[in-house]
Parts: sequence; C-alpha cells; structure tokens
Amino acid sequence: MTRAVSNVPRHQRKRRLIKATRGYYGGRGRLYRSMMETYKLAGVDAQRGRKQKKRDYRALWITRISAALRNAGTNYSRFMYALRQQKIELNRQSLSELAIQYPKAFEKLVQLAQPVSAG
Repeated sequence: MTRAVSNVPRHQRKRRLIKATRGYYGGRGRLYRSMMETYKLAGVDAQRGRKQKKRDYRALWITRISAALRNAGTNYSRFMYALRQQKIELNRQSLSELAIQYPKAFEKLVQLAQPVSAG
C-alpha cells in the first residue's frame, strides 16, 4: 500500500503563485513565504481598489454634470431633484456623457427640468 502524496498539486500551486508574483520587487517575487504574504495583501488591495474605483467614477460624473449645469445657470442638486420630479430616470454616467458629447441634448434636458426647479 502506498501513501498519498501531493507533489503535483503542490507544484502547480507554487507555479501559479510564482507566475502571479513575477515582477515583484526583491524577495517578494523570489522567496516563497514572501510571495505568499505579498500575494494575499495584493488581493486585499485589489478588492479595495475595485470599490474605490466605483466611488471615484461617481465623483467624476457628478463633477462633470455640475460643470455643465453651471454653464446652464443651475446647480446639481436642483437639477437632480427636478429630474426625479419629472420621472426622468437617467444615471449619472449617462448624464455625464450627454453633457460632454451632446451638449445640445443636455441643454434640452436642462430645459425639461427647468419649470420644476424654478418653483
């Protein structure tokens, strides 16, 4: 009877880790224990970065919409409130793209929202 050994799966895990940490500075890309620590922390940072990216983009879209609305003579909060009152459901990304690429269409949208925000 032979005992079970895990040489192949362990080697595959190691190869996968080496490939993932290739290019890391110093021992972080060469020493197994350092590779493990760095790889785990990199995963944590990557997850945090994915969440941060969503916040950053939302802030960027709001800034772009605000800038376009400043030229139209109103502000962001009044405009968004007026859109909700008119039951116009466009997300901030779409509004930002409209403001940048189709300024005339964005102006029409501001005009649609104007009567509610004036009151």
